[in-house]
Amino acid sequence: MSDSLAGRMPAPPRGAGPAHGQQGSSANLADILERVLDKGIVIAGDIQINLLDIELLTIKLRLLVASVDKAKEMGIDWWEHDPSLSSRARPAPGTDAGPGHDALADENERLRAELAHLRSAAAGIPGSGAAGDRAAPAEQENER
Repeated sequence: MSDSLAGRMPAPPRGAGPAHGQQGSSANLADILERVLDKGIVIAGDIQINLLDIELLTIKLRLLVASVDKAKEMGIDWWEHDPSLSSRARPAPGTDAGPGHDALADENERLRAELAHLRSAAAGIPGSGAAGDRAAPAEQENER
């Protein structure tokens, strides 16, 4: 049992060239890589960790290896829409502008509509024109 693998393997004959399959391995690897990227390959596997027949953890692995052109042909283009990977991608709502950005934008729109409604209601009240004129510069400052 203490024999090493090298000790059990026969020594190569002197003057012999590289073993079969090693002489063009870089060219073969490039051909294989080109074929894989051109056609695509899917590697799938599941890892489960159980303790006394109780499932503690399950990891599902799915890996797709393909060229960008092949991925686009299959309808996969998520990297074009991810702001961290593409400068042309739009940030998702609420991510780049900070948490609660959508809620603030909605509240701002609601308040603008309410202000417009109050202005139109005040236009019909005599003597309310001066109050509306004083509020306008303050609103203009907020819009800047």
